[in-house]
Parts: sequence; structure tokens; C-alpha cells
Amino acid sequence: MYAVDLHAHTRFFHGHRSLGDRFDPIGVRLLAWVTGRRGLHGFATTNHDYYTPFSSSVVTVLPGIEVTTTRGHLLVVGPDPPAETEPGELTPAEAVDLAHDRDCVAIVAHPFRNSTITELEDLAVDAIEINGKHPRTRPLVAEIADKRGLPLVGGSDAHYPFEAGRAYTLIDAEELTPESVVEAIRDDRVEARVVDGRFDQALRRGYREIHRRKHPEDILGKPTPGIGEPPGESDADNRDS
Repeated sequence: MYAVDLHAHTRFFHGHRSLGDRFDPIGVRLLAWVTGRRGLHGFATTNHDYYTPFSSSVVTVLPGIEVTTTRGHLLVVGPDPPAETEPGELTPAEAVDLAHDRDCVAIVAHPFRNSTITELEDLAVDAIEINGKHPRTRPLVAEIADKRGLPLVGGSDAHYPFEAGRAYTLIDAEELTPESVVEAIRDDRVEARVVDGRFDQALRRGYREIHRRKHPEDILGKPTPGIGEPPGESDADNRDS
């Protein structure tokens, strides 16, 4: 059994591709250190709309990319993710086909934040994510997964290294490789886990405040369902005990 964070980013900023490409190797080393300290066996690099191969002597680094589709984000994880995608160009169906053509799995990322992908009932995704930033949406995500007969996986959605591992996936496999992860997800030999220590609770409170202050509705011409506070994420519902 392997513990893997299936949603992690090697940088904390978007754009500035040349600067980011120079920073990414540092980000990978920091993610490897944090996930190793957390007791995880690996993580997937799922940067926004690009993939760069990396490796680590500390933990296993799995190939992946977070594709910005016309209706939200899809994680593509496996042996051969696309090197680059154009944000907002692919439909969810096209992104799923791209993933499957490259022997990867397609996972719905943070389904209740800026996403309407789960409204597409016939979409052939392979799993749905419990996102480390919104673990209280788990019952809602689990309900969708149960109706679709899909497995749940966990990912931290870390943009800063210290966020890594706060949600992860237990993978039942004999070895940890991109191919074995794809096979395990498709066979539903996975289990989503969320870490709920005091540090992780503080991280989530901080994230909610930052997200609230961003006022994303001010910068989007047509906000998608899930904008702002996902279901169950209101201040009243999030007073940690």
C-alpha cells in the first residue's frame, strides 16, 4: 500500500513561464522533502496546463498535469501526460479523451470550486478528488462518486510546499509506478485520506480567508458554480472544534 498526493504544484505563482521553469526544480525538492516528512511515498506534479518530468531520491514523483477545460479543472496523471495544454481550449470530454489516449487517468479536481464538470453525467472520468483545501465537501463529492460508480482520490492541491500531503490517496499496488497508479485507480483499489491535525486546520482557515479576500467574482465575467465558498465552507459551518 502506497500513500501518494495526487495533486501538487511546484510553484506558488501562475504565468511567468521562464521564471517558473527555473523555480520548478526547487519546488520539486521542497515537495519531496515535505511529503517524505509526512510519511508519504510520492506525489504527482500537476502544474496548470504544463508538464515537466522530474525525479527525486526521497520519494516517487509521478507525471501529471492539471488541465484547464472549458468547465473546470481535470487532473491527468499517468505515464505520458501532455507536455502542454492551452487553458480553456479543451472541453472536458476532449481532455478525458486526451488522457485516455496517453494511457493516463482523468480525475475531476475540486468539483465544487469553479467547476461544472460533474454536471456532465456521461463524461468518462476515472475518479473524483477530495481536495485538501475543501475537505468538508467530502460527503457531497462522495455522493457524486457513488452515483457514478467512481473511486475517490485525495490530493492536497499544494501550491506552497508546506501544504503538501494534507490530503492524499492510499494506492493498493505491488510497486509505485505511473502505470500501477493508473491501474489501481481504474480498478478502484484506492482510498482518499485527509489529514486533520491542528496545523492542517489552521492552513484551511487561512486558505478560506485568502480566498474570501480575493473576491474572485470581481474578475470573472461569468462566475461558475462553486465560486467563493464551496458548499459547507461558510464561516458558520467551519468553526473548528
